[in-house]
Amino acid sequence: MDDLRRPFRARPPKPRTGRGRTLACLLLVSAAVAGTAGCGATTTTPSPAPTPSSASATAAASATAAASATAADPSPSVTASAGASSGQALPAPGAPLPTDPARLATALRDTTTALNAAIDRWRPSTGAPPRDVELLALYQQRLYRHAARNRALADRAFARLPAALAAQAKDNVSALRELLALTRPIKPSAVFKVQPARPAAELLSHFKRAERRFGVEWEVLASVMFVETKFGRVRADSHAGAQGPMQFMPATWRAYGMGGDVRNPRDAVMGAANYLHASGAPRDYRRALHAYNPSQAYVDAVLLHARQMRRDPRAYYAYYNWQVFVLTTAGERRLTGPK
Repeated sequence: MDDLRRPFRARPPKPRTGRGRTLACLLLVSAAVAGTAGCGATTTTPSPAPTPSSASATAAASATAAASATAADPSPSVTASAGASSGQALPAPGAPLPTDPARLATALRDTTTALNAAIDRWRPSTGAPPRDVELLALYQQRLYRHAARNRALADRAFARLPAALAAQAKDNVSALRELLALTRPIKPSAVFKVQPARPAAELLSHFKRAERRFGVEWEVLASVMFVETKFGRVRADSHAGAQGPMQFMPATWRAYGMGGDVRNPRDAVMGAANYLHASGAPRDYRRALHAYNPSQAYVDAVLLHARQMRRDPRAYYAYYNWQVFVLTTAGERRLTGPK
């Protein structure tokens, strides 16, 4: 795709009115109404796609190249690697979650502080996320998901947090609640296609390049990919045919993809920026995002996550290390990330 080509300025297609769910919805990445760009009812993939366990294994094998999963199972008390921290214990992937407000507040404060410090030490341009970043980000994600499902617990815990962290926590939990409210559990036998995410620095360069060309903030573009496919970790097409890391419907991609490959992250980000710009961004992000996916919950969630990245760019790297979960009738299951 040629970046110098003029953007296609056709009027955005009229959004669909029928309700449905995105591919990411069932995977708890997002939950939204069927729309014109990346939307449609989602089903599982009954074909030779990897099972959740094999998908995680594939991700683990590709960790160094694509920054997704890591190697061996940690013990319940894993210590940070040399230089990562002063011997501070890291949470295991399945570490217990606090059930009282004081402990939840302490866990959120300590985990976020440690994660920010670990992100500051990480050099994304030179390698995959270190294990402390992965484990701390996963625990942070699990804490927020736990808070999103337990409103009274969360309210009492957030009242104990410093103002800045309380605002961050409220935004993250509000976004999760918007999307979880539209999520319905599926059968445990469902098969999903996942893959490692491209490196964080590579994706950030695509977001910023698209921002320079179309004026759409990189944080909004990153938030769309985060909500749609957890930065490309969700690989399957939706039942309605939405494709790629930005989940474009074929007709919308033909109009706004500028001849690129919908499955290529760089091309997909450029196409999304083109579409959002033609739909009203940056003048009116709500209007543009509603054209992209006509669900108020979706719009709110994208803007809440984007606001966090504007406030602190480290939030991008934290979100990058949040993983893909699926809600089944037998309980929640994580498909990607550290073991």
